[in-house]
Amino acid sequence: MDPKWRRRDRRMELRTTAEERELIDRAVTASGTDLTNFVITHASEAARRLLADRDHFQPDAAAAKEWEDVNALPARELADLSKHRRPAPRATSGGRSSSVPADIDLQ
Repeated sequence: MDPKWRRRDRRMELRTTAEERELIDRAVTASGTDLTNFVITHASEAARRLLADRDHFQPDAAAAKEWEDVNALPARELADLSKHRRPAPRATSGGRSSSVPADIDLQ
């Protein structure tokens, strides 16, 4: 929803230096908006960016390209890890699972 159409019912007061206020006022004028919309828009964007990695994975363009390049590589067997793998359970005729292959007689 467009911020200018939402009812704002909370107040936020800020203290700035003269230089900070002058810089912000110049940016407000250059953007063609008012001080409230300028500050809320930019503070909200900064908050979303800061919290993004805590909510979901949002890499920048270069990192996204690198991520896609790595994921495009073919899968490979990791020998050191495969020795820790357990055989998949196999169903027996009684419907129970067993890790012993069906062709091995246990009796």
